[in-house]
Amino acid sequence: MVDLPVIERTTFKGLEAVVLENEQIRCVILPSYGGKMVSFYDKEAAYEWLFQTAASELIVPPYGADFSKYDSSGFDEMFPGIDQGPHPADWEEIPDHGEVWALPWNWQKTEAGITLEVESPKFPYTLRKTVALKGSNVEIEYEAWNKSEKPFPFIWTPHALWNLNDSTKLEIPQGLDEVINVEKGTQHLGEWGTTHSYPETQSLKTGETLDLAELEPKEDDTVEKYYFTDRLDEGWCSLIQEDIRRKLTYRFPEDKVPYLGIWKTRGGYRGEYNVGVEPCTGVYDDVYLAEKIGKVSRIPARGSYTWSLTFEIGGV
Repeated sequence: MVDLPVIERTTFKGLEAVVLENEQIRCVILPSYGGKMVSFYDKEAAYEWLFQTAASELIVPPYGADFSKYDSSGFDEMFPGIDQGPHPADWEEIPDHGEVWALPWNWQKTEAGITLEVESPKFPYTLRKTVALKGSNVEIEYEAWNKSEKPFPFIWTPHALWNLNDSTKLEIPQGLDEVINVEKGTQHLGEWGTTHSYPETQSLKTGETLDLAELEPKEDDTVEKYYFTDRLDEGWCSLIQEDIRRKLTYRFPEDKVPYLGIWKTRGGYRGEYNVGVEPCTGVYDDVYLAEKIGKVSRIPARGSYTWSLTFEIGGV
């Protein structure tokens, strides 16, 4: 028999929060702040996986806010795009980092967790996610409905920023051996669109060998964002935390979520230090571009698109 989690209302840094907790893990979610997950605590390891900022209070962003002006901790949902720009269906402007991270979500309890739902004020979709705790796993089921008479292109990714240190490593499926840089602020990977071998490549700044699966020091003062150029054949990726002998694994359906991006902050963005592992439904951040190059997902006309994401914690 699966033990059901405790589900309680509380406050977190001044905002209404919902706590989901069992014997293995404790999660905190902010419905009014885009359904953001602000804490993912591993009880067995006594370890907080999600990156935390020093802010003592959080401010809920207004619709269309500049993402960089607000709290960057935790796990924000990116939908229906990431980059600000026109939507290919009707040329309406997608805000920075999408809409839903800066919208309040309605929520209600379920037996094993909570369901959250948000409706776009501009585009013809509704997005729902159901979050459940099962042992040491967080299981999230998504469904996006399209209320229009034509397919709706979109990009979704879990913008979850994880704590890291010199012991943190990435683990990905075999066969992914090339990445494309999409970050202008990197010191090592060159201009947007530059490709590199993975995991080992050469820094375009120093000429030294880089292992992209490992962390570089804080004082490197750089950021990186790259995508693997091939579609995923397997729906998983992991962060290994060797110092505590723990592994955090994402599991998702590769036919619905076929791409993988990595975001690393090494002091070059607001002085922060974290990593985002981002399976996604389209590339490269811009829905208009993704639609033009045939690397986008679509909600069928008057239909829905479903997918899932599980965070699985285990030993190394």
